[in-house]
Amino acid sequence: MKRFKLGMLVGIISICFLAVGMMTPGAASAKITFVTIGTGGVTGVYYPTGGAISKIVNKKAKQYHLKVTVESTGGSVFNINAILSGDLEFGIVESSRQYDAWHGQKEWAKKGPQKALRSICSFHPESVTIIAGDDTGIKTFVDLKGKHINIGNPGSGTRGEAIDLLTQAGIDWKKDIKAEGMKAVESAQMLQDGRIDAFFYTVGHPNGSIKEATSGKRKVRFVPVPDSIIMPLIKKHSYFAKAFIPVKFYPGAANKKDVPTIAVKATFCTNKKVPAWVVYDITKEIFDNLETFKKLHPAFGVLTKQNMLTGLTAPIHPGALKYYKESGLIKYIPKSLIK
Repeated sequence: MKRFKLGMLVGIISICFLAVGMMTPGAASAKITFVTIGTGGVTGVYYPTGGAISKIVNKKAKQYHLKVTVESTGGSVFNINAILSGDLEFGIVESSRQYDAWHGQKEWAKKGPQKALRSICSFHPESVTIIAGDDTGIKTFVDLKGKHINIGNPGSGTRGEAIDLLTQAGIDWKKDIKAEGMKAVESAQMLQDGRIDAFFYTVGHPNGSIKEATSGKRKVRFVPVPDSIIMPLIKKHSYFAKAFIPVKFYPGAANKKDVPTIAVKATFCTNKKVPAWVVYDITKEIFDNLETFKKLHPAFGVLTKQNMLTGLTAPIHPGALKYYKESGLIKYIPKSLIK
């Protein structure tokens, strides 16, 4: 009887301890938190960028109780809207579209400034890349007038940059060209099949879709963007910079020299509502493992901790700021981004 009572007492005590344990912060934190990064087309650089982040962070999933997944999306505008609506926790976004969203311009003109948007860091430069069939007579930017061109799908940064450049050149994209609105990843096959004369694609290099476009039976060439377009745009918008397309990656192209163009930066964004600890852990893993990260794609070769804090418009998320303060990188961040 005594043994029975003793056993009952031990059982009750064990249950109590288990119940208390389940209510402790340590036990609760053991639950895995899943977050998703919105990227772009699978042949672009956004998708492998998201994959590189998830690969680094997920190695420590048990330590952080955090799992990162990646989703292929329609691009920058889609990612921003999904972040703000809560459908995505993170997104990779062109610096130009981040600027527009924060200031309530272009796609966000009716909605107004998107003040819930927060930035974390930036990645590789993205060059406005224009490829034309060599048989179309398109050799200069002004030759695009009157031609059949894919300017990118609605909601993509590519479309935004294409319209910016065409407008600056005095070409009305609604009247002066036959504009297609397909995803950039569809452009290579369309160009090779002769269904379009040229296409725009704002992307980091090397890029699989551009390789496809330059490796087919139809001879193609990169169309240079002249300073007469580049310099006024840079003067108007701080997120633009001069760049060039390295032809060494595309031996099938007709061009023999690197091609001048304009570029924006790929930026990593989130919502102010995303928990600080989640943003901190991801930021820490990216920066602490930067050399490993850089090896995951050729476009990352130019990255430094300092230049990864440029091209940002929205304020830095508090979780990322915590890491930048601890690491001493805070000195490279403009005060306007610290709120």
